[in-house]
Amino acid sequence: MSLKRKYNSSVEFSMSSMTDMIFLLLIFFMLASTYATPNSIKVHLPQSSNEETIKPLTRVTITADLHYFVAYGKEEEKRVSFEEITPFLKACYAREPDIYVALYADESIPYKEVIKILDIANQNNFKMTLVTRPK
Repeated sequence: MSLKRKYNSSVEFSMSSMTDMIFLLLIFFMLASTYATPNSIKVHLPQSSNEETIKPLTRVTITADLHYFVAYGKEEEKRVSFEEITPFLKACYAREPDIYVALYADESIPYKEVIKILDIANQNNFKMTLVTRPK
């Protein structure tokens, strides 16, 4: 006497429910990313309540009367022209390939002066941070 099963179990795996979930997550993340706004540049740059302690290897300072000063490590800051900043940073990069540049900018200088220094760092792939004072 042979017994037959009423239900046959299938060995196949159905991916249809998995693809539905993937598409729902994709739509969710696409919609959520349009509502997120990056906060990379603070409006009140000279003051900040966010404190991160880092040890920069190189410093670039811009004073209120648009004088540029540069320093590497614990060296004394020396006054340079704007055209001398790029060669100085490249020389520092030759000494230390993982260069980290800290930008000290007076709050009264035009914003385009800060952007010019950031552009130098961006063109040469230097890591740069804007130094602020606590609130």
